[in-house]
Amino acid sequence: MAILIADSGSTKTDWVCLQPGGDTPQIEVHTVGLNPFHVSDNEIRSVFQHELLPQLGGAQIDAVYFYGSGVRPEVEDRMAGLLREVFPSAQAVEAHSDLLGACRALCGRHQGIACILGTGANSCVYDGTTIVHNTPALGYILGDEGSGAVLGKHLLHDLYTGVLPQNIRGVFERETGLQLSEIINKVYREPQANRFLASLSEFIHRHLDDEGVRQLVYNTFNDFATFHLSRYGRKDLPVSFVGSIAWYYKDQLSLILQMLDYQVGTIMQSPLQGLIAYHQNS
Repeated sequence: MAILIADSGSTKTDWVCLQPGGDTPQIEVHTVGLNPFHVSDNEIRSVFQHELLPQLGGAQIDAVYFYGSGVRPEVEDRMAGLLREVFPSAQAVEAHSDLLGACRALCGRHQGIACILGTGANSCVYDGTTIVHNTPALGYILGDEGSGAVLGKHLLHDLYTGVLPQNIRGVFERETGLQLSEIINKVYREPQANRFLASLSEFIHRHLDDEGVRQLVYNTFNDFATFHLSRYGRKDLPVSFVGSIAWYYKDQLSLILQMLDYQVGTIMQSPLQGLIAYHQNS
């Protein structure tokens, strides 16, 4: 039975086709992101036809499991219908949110708190089958504590209001080539400011030896725990994470959670391997 699993963000989609016993047991494929709030049905069909299918090499798909940003309950049927158009012989076709994908990848069929910390942030309580409690992420302007975008936002705030010392600001401007006027333009006038802000995480990670930069990271993760994890009131459950920010800052993240008496579970950079294990054991 050939299974196709997708992990889709707004920028890119990672696909894996599992064909046990076949000449190529596992095929990995990459296409553009397929967030249904930003991409039309015809654009999605075009990606399937011109990017996805040619890379699958004629594999006969029996089941499709798609997990993506923007796949809220009200658009699950729409995305599943588009997938059925290109895989009409598949016996099972499902489309779910990236948050449910994180739950299945991190927790399998066990209870836990599952979190996404990447460009954006999200979290929920998972009962082993469904999401039972979720504090809304709200995006980087109103929320997204713990995300790459918020880390970048706090970095810029602290650099240009003098919270961080002048020498760090000089290092930042030399390494990135950015000046305040260009930063203002990127944040307030150009599209996808959240991605620009999240890209500044690379500078933060390079300079974790600076006490002020390191404290900025600690504060951001403390805010995530305060505004999201604490709302669940479930310190009896392990807290697990998927996403680039959780992965690259796992030491700082784990330290803050342990100081707040949370159980640190699994931390993954990508959910795909966890999703493979979940569906292979179904």
